[in-house]
Amino acid sequence: MTLLLQPYHDGSAAHVTPGVYDEGDVISVKVRVPHAAGVKGVWLRTVRDGEPRLVRARLKRPGEHQDTYVADLVFHNQPTEYRFLLETPAIPGGYQWLNGQGVHSREVGDAADFRVTAAPSPPAWLTAGTAYQIFPDRFARSAAADHRPLPDWATPLPWGAEPAPLPPLTARQVAGGDLDGVIEHLDHLVDLHVQTLYLTPFFPGRSNHRYDASTFHSVAPLLGGDAALARLTAAAHARGLKVMGDLTTNHCGVAHEWFQRALNYPTSPEHNLFLWAGADGVPAQGADIHPKYMPGYVSWLGHHSLPKLDWRSEYVRRAMITGEDSAMAHWLKAPYRLDGWRVDVANMTGRYARHDQTVEISRLFRQTMSGLNPEAAVIAEHFFDYASDLPGDGWHAAMNYAGFSRPVWAWLGDPTTNNPQHFGLPIAFQRITGQAMVAAMRDFFARVPWQVAAAQWNNIGSHDTPRVRTRLGSAANVELAATLMFTYLGTPMMFQGDEGGATGSNGEHSRTCMPWEQIPSGGAAWETDTHAVFRGLSRLRAGRSALATGGLRWAIAADDALAYLRECEGERLLVVVARDEWAGETLPKWVLGTEPPELLYGGQVAGTPQLTVTGDGLRLAADGPAVGVWRLA
Repeated sequence: MTLLLQPYHDGSAAHVTPGVYDEGDVISVKVRVPHAAGVKGVWLRTVRDGEPRLVRARLKRPGEHQDTYVADLVFHNQPTEYRFLLETPAIPGGYQWLNGQGVHSREVGDAADFRVTAAPSPPAWLTAGTAYQIFPDRFARSAAADHRPLPDWATPLPWGAEPAPLPPLTARQVAGGDLDGVIEHLDHLVDLHVQTLYLTPFFPGRSNHRYDASTFHSVAPLLGGDAALARLTAAAHARGLKVMGDLTTNHCGVAHEWFQRALNYPTSPEHNLFLWAGADGVPAQGADIHPKYMPGYVSWLGHHSLPKLDWRSEYVRRAMITGEDSAMAHWLKAPYRLDGWRVDVANMTGRYARHDQTVEISRLFRQTMSGLNPEAAVIAEHFFDYASDLPGDGWHAAMNYAGFSRPVWAWLGDPTTNNPQHFGLPIAFQRITGQAMVAAMRDFFARVPWQVAAAQWNNIGSHDTPRVRTRLGSAANVELAATLMFTYLGTPMMFQGDEGGATGSNGEHSRTCMPWEQIPSGGAAWETDTHAVFRGLSRLRAGRSALATGGLRWAIAADDALAYLRECEGERLLVVVARDEWAGETLPKWVLGTEPPELLYGGQVAGTPQLTVTGDGLRLAADGPAVGVWRLA
């Protein structure tokens, strides 16, 4: 049975009065109830100061096929959480609950309740178009790179050669990409309808990834130095692009000026920047303690090259965030004018043993950043369950691995691919059903405020994962995954080269060089059909309000197919994705509107689903892998 026959609510402007709320504000919340659901009345349930309260919703607009109920929600707690009680006499028990995960004919907890927050929404540009991740060493090499000597830790990687998939070479290989090379290829991003350029770290370090910064106050000479970053941001802004940097708030490099001073001068202020074993509640032993220096120091996952910062220290907070020339603030100012940050290992920042200041730090970061630039944005790296770290007033959103990437990989992934790092689990990979994928996505979607869910960075690959082309096994499956990425709630984020079918078996192996000489006409390292898929879907995403700001209503969740509506005032889109042959389902008549459906995007590599208007409604089916996006009046 189609999910469109179930009552529905989300946090979009069509259902919740938009705005920034203060205590005592009355917010109008609406529920759409199809007649087929058998609902005879609707109640709003909220929890005020720990005690549940119920108020009856009013029938606002009766319809031929579904009714709209409205209730007054008083904003009291931060956040204010709510769900709906549905009087349903025909089912056992006589009632159901509607929360962010859907309709339940049983008791439910509060974790998946809808919620509104007093925090302002993220800047509009963050969700306006596609984000594009650039790994500078492998994106493009300017002529100036030929004259830069390699540091002692580096091994040359000829441009286009296959990166090493395993240590010790993975972090040492340097291909010579630089920031002026990025400038020379900004037109490639404009052609892809990119809105946001996201750079992995540009700080100097002793690796090609530079997450082991030796300072936070200069740009690596290999990338062209400070002046190159100023040139890049100016050139990007002139093309209407935003630029975000990548800051490691959890750790720095062992060669960092702060850490070297802390080691050599234990009484120095810098010593208080780090976590030392056996000091002030830090365990004396553990997997993350490196014993080279006595006392040992805490490092990221036991990697001695990445000493962990101690966020209990006011010195750390000044140096990283609140100081006038802090690591965060320095690059937001002229002449660089970054538009925000992606925060590396945000889930571990300020979190160690019994100490947990992660949410506090996220709020401090956003508050300070917004004081410098109210239109700046901050995105958290988070591979796992991010719900408790995203209350709405800290990080604007996260990289949505848990709530998007992993479910999509599991639904579309090729189980015959030899990929020992698939999901980071030590067991064999098996495909899941469409129902399981949708349930997982709704589970994560439901536990953060709407404005967070609407800004999440949805990706199907990054510099930390196998390439989507390798993971999913075929160009057709990549098109299916890309269609989900560009049309699902949130911001699509692609990793350089995915638009051309780049391959790679793990995060390091995926950091391939862009094959610029092949891009115009294709070649062994560039699939022109896949490039056309990403260009077409990114263009669709940039030109449709329903995809940027609309709600999301699930219509179908079958083993091999799914469909959903993206809706805003004046626009309704239907997205259909089928991974295999699918006998199909029929959507109710009221979905159609007053005009025939208009196909906005059909499969370029995969097929296009069959859509037929019948006397019963809208019939959907597919002969094999297929994607389609239609406008419904």
